[in-house]
Amino acid sequence: MPVTLEIVSPAKLLLSREVDMVVVPSAEGDLAAQENHAPMIVLLRGGVITVYDGGKAGDQFFVAGGFAEITGDRCTVLADQAVPVAELSRDAARARLDDAEKGWENADKQDIAVRDAALDRLLSAREEVRLAG
Repeated sequence: MPVTLEIVSPAKLLLSREVDMVVVPSAEGDLAAQENHAPMIVLLRGGVITVYDGGKAGDQFFVAGGFAEITGDRCTVLADQAVPVAELSRDAARARLDDAEKGWENADKQDIAVRDAALDRLLSAREEVRLAG
């Protein structure tokens, strides 16, 4: 029995279909969601969502963060930013990394919430640059 996967960004619904399994980049590490998964909501880090069908990896999407809600028959990703990996722009990724590096340099490191948010943006931007080639 497949899992219904939906990937939603602020701009649009990127994907809505049944899949065998999906691997999401949770803040605690990569997490595979497939049928009969225990219900949970996880925070996403910047990374790649990989969709599996027929035992093979297929579509891949870069997400810059967000949340995933997983149940026994559904995985809904609410991403801050989501782009098919094949459509990533090296120049746009590099610009985001430059902005994230400046944000990190200027962040108040004594304020834990500010520091953590700036670090999350920096790590996400680094991953996007890596994927964009």
